[in-house]
Amino acid sequence: MYHVGIDLGGTNIVAGVIDDNYKIIAKAELKTSLPRPESEICDSMVAAALKALTKAEVTMEEIDSIGIGIPGAVNKDTGIIEYSANFDFHNWKVVKMMVERLGKPVYIENDANCAAYGEYLAGAAKGAKNAIVVTLGTGVGGGIIIDGEIYSGSNFAGAELGHMVIVKDGRKCGCGRDGCFEAYASATGLIALTKDAVAKENPLNSYILKSVNGDIRKINGATAFNAMKAGDKTGASVVNEYISYLACGIVNTINIFQPDVLCIGGGVSREGDNLLVPLMSIIEKERYTKHNDRQTKVCIASLGNDAGLLGAAFLNK
Repeated sequence: MYHVGIDLGGTNIVAGVIDDNYKIIAKAELKTSLPRPESEICDSMVAAALKALTKAEVTMEEIDSIGIGIPGAVNKDTGIIEYSANFDFHNWKVVKMMVERLGKPVYIENDANCAAYGEYLAGAAKGAKNAIVVTLGTGVGGGIIIDGEIYSGSNFAGAELGHMVIVKDGRKCGCGRDGCFEAYASATGLIALTKDAVAKENPLNSYILKSVNGDIRKINGATAFNAMKAGDKTGASVVNEYISYLACGIVNTINIFQPDVLCIGGGVSREGDNLLVPLMSIIEKERYTKHNDRQTKVCIASLGNDAGLLGAAFLNK
Protein backbone atom coordinates (compact mmCIF):
# COMPACT_ATOMS: atom_id res chain seq x y z
CA MET A 1 0.00 0.00 0.00
CA TYR A 2 0.93 3.63 -0.42
CA HIS A 3 0.33 6.77 1.62
CA VAL A 4 -0.23 10.40 0.67
CA GLY A 5 1.35 13.20 2.66
CA ILE A 6 0.31 16.81 2.16
CA ASP A 7 2.28 19.79 3.43
CA LEU A 8 -0.03 22.80 3.47
CA GLY A 9 2.06 25.96 3.58
CA GLY A 10 1.26 29.62 3.27
CA THR A 11 2.95 29.77 -0.14
CA ASN A 12 2.78 26.24 -1.56
CA ILE A 13 0.78 23.04 -1.22
CA VAL A 14 3.01 19.99 -1.68
CA ALA A 15 1.66 16.44 -1.95
CA GLY A 16 3.71 13.26 -2.03
CA VAL A 17 3.03 9.58 -2.64
CA ILE A 18 5.11 7.47 -0.27
CA ASP A 19 5.57 3.72 0.05
CA ASP A 20 5.78 1.63 3.22
CA ASN A 21 9.59 1.96 3.22
CA TYR A 22 9.35 5.77 3.52
CA LYS A 23 10.40 6.29 -0.08
CA ILE A 24 8.80 9.23 -1.87
CA ILE A 25 7.60 7.92 -5.23
CA ALA A 26 6.40 11.24 -6.64
CA LYS A 27 5.59 14.80 -5.57
CA ALA A 28 3.37 17.56 -6.90
CA GLU A 29 3.15 21.22 -5.95
CA LEU A 30 0.55 23.96 -6.35
CA LYS A 31 0.40 27.55 -5.14
CA THR A 32 -1.69 28.11 -2.01
CA SER A 33 -2.78 31.53 -3.34
CA LEU A 34 -4.07 33.02 -0.11
CA PRO A 35 -6.48 34.42 0.87
CA ARG A 36 -9.11 31.94 -0.28
CA PRO A 37 -12.09 30.14 1.27
CA GLU A 38 -11.56 26.84 3.10
CA SER A 39 -13.36 24.89 0.38
CA GLU A 40 -10.99 26.16 -2.32
CA ILE A 41 -7.93 25.23 -0.24
CA CYS A 42 -9.35 21.72 0.12
CA ASP A 43 -9.94 21.55 -3.64
CA SER A 44 -6.31 22.50 -4.25
CA MET A 45 -5.02 19.90 -1.79
CA VAL A 46 -7.06 17.27 -3.62
CA ALA A 47 -5.71 18.48 -6.96
CA ALA A 48 -2.12 18.29 -5.69
CA ALA A 49 -2.69 14.78 -4.33
CA LEU A 50 -4.24 13.56 -7.60
CA LYS A 51 -1.39 15.11 -9.58
CA ALA A 52 1.15 13.28 -7.41
CA LEU A 53 -0.76 10.02 -7.83
CA THR A 54 -0.71 10.40 -11.60
CA LYS A 55 3.04 11.04 -11.61
CA ALA A 56 3.58 8.00 -9.35
CA GLU A 57 1.30 5.83 -11.52
CA VAL A 58 -0.59 4.86 -8.36
CA THR A 59 -4.38 4.71 -8.09
CA MET A 60 -6.46 6.03 -5.21
CA GLU A 61 -7.50 2.41 -4.50
CA GLU A 62 -3.86 1.68 -3.59
CA ILE A 63 -3.76 4.47 -0.99
CA ASP A 64 -4.08 3.45 2.64
CA SER A 65 -4.51 6.90 4.14
CA ILE A 66 -3.85 10.61 3.68
CA GLY A 67 -2.14 12.87 6.20
CA ILE A 68 -1.93 16.66 6.20
CA GLY A 69 0.52 18.91 8.02
CA ILE A 70 -0.95 22.35 8.70
CA PRO A 71 0.42 25.34 10.63
CA GLY A 72 -1.58 26.32 13.69
CA ALA A 73 -3.53 24.72 16.52
CA VAL A 74 -4.52 21.37 15.02
CA ASN A 75 -7.02 19.21 16.90
CA LYS A 76 -6.20 15.79 15.52
CA ASP A 77 -8.96 14.15 17.59
CA THR A 78 -11.80 16.18 16.08
CA GLY A 79 -10.19 16.79 12.69
CA ILE A 80 -10.58 20.53 13.13
CA ILE A 81 -8.04 23.33 12.70
CA GLU A 82 -8.97 25.40 15.72
CA TYR A 83 -6.86 28.35 14.58
CA SER A 84 -4.26 29.00 11.91
CA ALA A 85 -2.74 32.48 11.79
CA ASN A 86 -1.26 31.81 8.34
CA PHE A 87 -4.70 31.20 6.87
CA ASP A 88 -6.84 33.19 9.30
CA PHE A 89 -9.14 30.16 9.59
CA HIS A 90 -11.03 29.30 12.78
CA ASN A 91 -12.62 25.90 13.50
CA TRP A 92 -11.93 24.61 9.99
CA LYS A 93 -13.43 21.11 9.62
CA VAL A 94 -10.69 20.06 7.25
CA VAL A 95 -10.85 16.29 7.81
CA LYS A 96 -14.58 16.16 7.12
CA MET A 97 -14.15 18.23 3.96
CA MET A 98 -11.23 16.14 2.68
CA VAL A 99 -12.93 12.79 3.40
CA GLU A 100 -15.96 13.99 1.44
CA ARG A 101 -13.69 14.75 -1.52
CA LEU A 102 -11.39 11.73 -1.42
CA GLY A 103 -13.29 8.94 0.34
CA LYS A 104 -10.19 7.88 2.26
CA PRO A 105 -9.15 8.13 5.94
CA VAL A 106 -7.59 11.56 6.54
CA TYR A 107 -5.36 12.54 9.48
CA ILE A 108 -4.08 15.98 10.44
CA GLU A 109 -1.30 17.36 12.62
CA ASN A 110 0.64 20.59 13.11
CA ASP A 111 3.21 20.96 10.32
CA ALA A 112 6.22 21.27 12.65
CA ASN A 113 5.11 18.12 14.46
CA CYS A 114 4.87 16.34 11.11
CA ALA A 115 8.43 17.39 10.27
CA ALA A 116 9.66 16.07 13.62
CA TYR A 117 7.80 12.81 13.09
CA GLY A 118 9.30 12.46 9.63
CA GLU A 119 12.84 12.87 10.97
CA TYR A 120 11.98 10.35 13.71
CA LEU A 121 10.67 7.78 11.23
CA ALA A 122 13.23 8.07 8.47
CA GLY A 123 15.70 10.89 9.07
CA ALA A 124 18.34 12.14 11.48
CA ALA A 125 16.32 11.08 14.55
CA LYS A 126 15.63 7.53 13.32
CA GLY A 127 16.11 5.00 16.12
CA ALA A 128 15.65 7.55 18.91
CA LYS A 129 13.07 7.10 21.63
CA ASN A 130 12.73 10.81 22.38
CA ALA A 131 13.53 13.45 19.78
CA ILE A 132 13.05 17.14 19.10
CA VAL A 133 13.25 19.02 15.82
CA VAL A 134 13.84 22.79 15.87
CA THR A 135 13.17 24.44 12.51
CA LEU A 136 14.83 27.76 11.69
CA GLY A 137 12.76 29.44 9.01
CA THR A 138 10.55 32.52 8.92
CA GLY A 139 9.85 31.60 12.54
CA VAL A 140 11.22 28.97 14.90
CA GLY A 141 9.16 25.80 14.71
CA GLY A 142 9.29 22.96 17.19
CA GLY A 143 8.27 19.33 17.12
CA ILE A 144 8.58 16.95 20.07
CA ILE A 145 8.50 13.15 20.02
CA ILE A 146 8.22 11.39 23.41
CA ASP A 147 8.29 7.59 23.54
CA GLY A 148 7.61 7.52 19.81
CA GLU A 149 4.50 9.71 20.04
CA ILE A 150 4.00 13.30 18.91
CA TYR A 151 3.60 15.59 21.92
CA SER A 152 1.13 18.41 21.30
CA GLY A 153 -0.10 19.29 24.78
CA SER A 154 -3.59 19.31 26.24
CA ASN A 155 -4.80 22.00 23.82
CA PHE A 156 -2.95 20.86 20.66
CA ALA A 157 -0.74 23.96 20.78
CA GLY A 158 2.27 22.44 22.53
CA ALA A 159 5.88 22.46 21.27
CA GLU A 160 5.86 26.20 20.51
CA LEU A 161 9.55 26.36 21.36
CA GLY A 162 9.97 29.58 19.42
CA HIS A 163 7.92 31.45 21.99
CA MET A 164 10.05 30.96 25.08
CA VAL A 165 11.59 34.28 26.08
CA ILE A 166 15.41 34.34 25.91
CA VAL A 167 15.88 38.16 26.19
CA LYS A 168 13.74 39.92 28.81
CA ASP A 169 12.08 43.00 27.32
CA GLY A 170 13.81 42.18 24.05
CA ARG A 171 12.83 42.37 20.39
CA LYS A 172 9.07 42.29 19.69
CA CYS A 173 7.80 38.90 18.52
CA GLY A 174 4.86 38.29 16.24
CA CYS A 175 3.08 36.46 19.08
CA GLY A 176 2.90 39.70 21.08
CA ARG A 177 5.63 38.92 23.62
CA ASP A 178 9.01 40.59 23.79
CA GLY A 179 12.32 38.73 23.51
CA CYS A 180 11.11 35.37 22.16
CA PHE A 181 13.55 32.76 20.85
CA GLU A 182 11.87 33.17 17.46
CA ALA A 183 12.58 36.90 17.34
CA TYR A 184 16.32 36.19 17.51
CA ALA A 185 16.98 32.68 16.17
CA SER A 186 14.69 32.52 13.13
CA ALA A 187 15.91 33.50 9.67
CA THR A 188 13.83 36.63 10.19
CA GLY A 189 15.73 37.34 13.39
CA LEU A 190 19.06 36.76 11.64
CA ILE A 191 18.08 39.20 8.90
CA ALA A 192 17.17 41.81 11.53
CA LEU A 193 20.53 41.34 13.28
CA THR A 194 22.31 41.72 9.93
CA LYS A 195 20.44 44.91 9.05
CA ASP A 196 21.12 46.38 12.48
CA ALA A 197 24.85 45.71 12.06
CA VAL A 198 24.94 47.21 8.55
CA ALA A 199 23.16 50.35 9.79
CA LYS A 200 26.12 50.98 12.11
CA GLU A 201 28.71 50.68 9.32
CA ASN A 202 30.06 53.27 6.92
CA PRO A 203 28.02 52.52 3.78
CA LEU A 204 31.07 53.07 1.59
CA ASN A 205 33.06 50.37 3.41
CA SER A 206 30.32 47.82 4.10
CA TYR A 207 31.07 44.45 2.51
CA ILE A 208 27.56 43.25 3.29
CA LEU A 209 25.92 46.27 1.68
CA LYS A 210 28.06 45.86 -1.42
CA SER A 211 27.12 42.16 -1.58
CA VAL A 212 23.45 43.12 -1.94
CA ASN A 213 24.16 45.91 -4.46
CA GLY A 214 23.48 48.58 -1.89
CA ASP A 215 19.89 47.45 -1.31
CA ILE A 216 19.47 46.52 2.36
CA ARG A 217 16.11 44.95 1.51
CA LYS A 218 17.95 42.15 -0.30
CA ILE A 219 19.63 40.93 2.88
CA ASN A 220 18.54 37.35 3.61
CA GLY A 221 19.34 34.56 6.05
CA ALA A 222 22.53 33.59 4.20
CA THR A 223 23.98 37.10 3.81
CA ALA A 224 25.88 37.29 7.10
CA PHE A 225 27.20 33.72 6.76
CA ASN A 226 28.41 34.45 3.22
CA ALA A 227 30.13 37.62 4.42
CA MET A 228 31.78 35.73 7.27
CA LYS A 229 33.08 33.06 4.85
CA ALA A 230 34.54 35.88 2.73
CA GLY A 231 36.46 37.18 5.75
CA ASP A 232 34.20 40.10 6.62
CA LYS A 233 34.39 41.07 10.30
CA THR A 234 30.84 42.42 10.48
CA GLY A 235 29.48 39.19 8.98
CA ALA A 236 31.47 37.16 11.52
CA SER A 237 30.18 39.34 14.36
CA VAL A 238 26.55 38.92 13.27
CA VAL A 239 26.93 35.15 12.92
CA ASN A 240 28.52 34.87 16.38
CA GLU A 241 25.72 36.94 17.93
CA TYR A 242 23.07 34.92 16.12
CA ILE A 243 24.58 31.61 17.22
CA SER A 244 24.71 32.81 20.84
CA TYR A 245 20.94 33.39 20.76
CA LEU A 246 20.33 30.08 19.02
CA ALA A 247 22.45 28.27 21.61
CA CYS A 248 20.47 29.86 24.44
CA GLY A 249 17.18 28.46 23.14
CA ILE A 250 18.68 25.07 22.25
CA VAL A 251 20.26 24.67 25.69
CA ASN A 252 16.95 25.60 27.35
CA THR A 253 15.20 22.95 25.25
CA ILE A 254 17.78 20.27 26.04
CA ASN A 255 17.68 21.08 29.75
CA ILE A 256 13.90 20.72 29.85
CA PHE A 257 13.41 17.62 27.69
CA GLN A 258 16.76 15.79 27.58
CA PRO A 259 15.95 14.13 24.24
CA ASP A 260 18.12 11.45 22.69
CA VAL A 261 18.45 13.58 19.56
CA LEU A 262 17.79 17.23 18.76
CA CYS A 263 17.72 17.96 15.01
CA ILE A 264 18.02 21.44 13.55
CA GLY A 265 16.20 22.05 10.28
CA GLY A 266 14.99 24.94 8.16
CA GLY A 267 16.81 27.24 5.78
CA VAL A 268 19.49 28.39 8.22
CA SER A 269 20.49 24.76 8.90
CA ARG A 270 21.90 24.60 5.35
CA GLU A 271 24.98 26.36 6.75
CA GLY A 272 25.98 22.96 8.15
CA ASP A 273 29.21 22.94 10.15
CA ASN A 274 29.52 26.73 9.94
CA LEU A 275 26.46 26.75 12.18
CA LEU A 276 26.81 23.48 14.09
CA VAL A 277 30.47 23.60 15.19
CA PRO A 278 30.36 26.97 17.02
CA LEU A 279 26.86 26.15 18.28
CA MET A 280 28.08 22.90 19.86
CA SER A 281 30.99 24.65 21.57
CA ILE A 282 28.46 26.77 23.49
CA ILE A 283 26.01 23.93 24.12
CA GLU A 284 28.75 21.69 25.56
CA LYS A 285 29.72 24.40 28.05
CA GLU A 286 26.23 25.47 29.08
CA ARG A 287 23.96 22.42 29.16
CA TYR A 288 22.99 21.21 32.60
CA THR A 289 24.18 17.66 31.91
CA LYS A 290 27.69 18.60 30.79
CA HIS A 291 29.20 16.16 33.34
CA ASN A 292 26.96 13.22 32.36
CA ASP A 293 28.22 10.32 30.26
CA ARG A 294 25.07 10.36 28.13
CA GLN A 295 24.31 13.52 26.19
CA THR A 296 21.73 14.72 23.69
CA LYS A 297 23.01 14.34 20.15
CA VAL A 298 22.63 17.63 18.28
CA CYS A 299 22.66 17.36 14.48
CA ILE A 300 21.37 18.86 11.27
CA ALA A 301 18.05 17.40 10.12
CA SER A 302 18.51 15.21 7.06
CA LEU A 303 15.18 15.20 5.21
CA GLY A 304 14.82 18.89 4.38
CA ASN A 305 11.37 19.87 3.12
CA ASP A 306 10.44 16.18 2.72
CA ALA A 307 10.27 15.68 6.50
CA GLY A 308 6.81 17.18 6.75
CA LEU A 309 5.49 15.07 3.88
CA LEU A 310 6.83 11.85 5.40
CA GLY A 311 5.55 12.64 8.86
CA ALA A 312 2.10 13.56 7.57
CA ALA A 313 1.85 10.44 5.41
CA PHE A 314 2.28 8.14 8.41
CA LEU A 315 0.05 9.89 10.95
CA ASN A 316 -2.12 6.77 10.89
CA LYS A 317 0.63 4.70 12.60
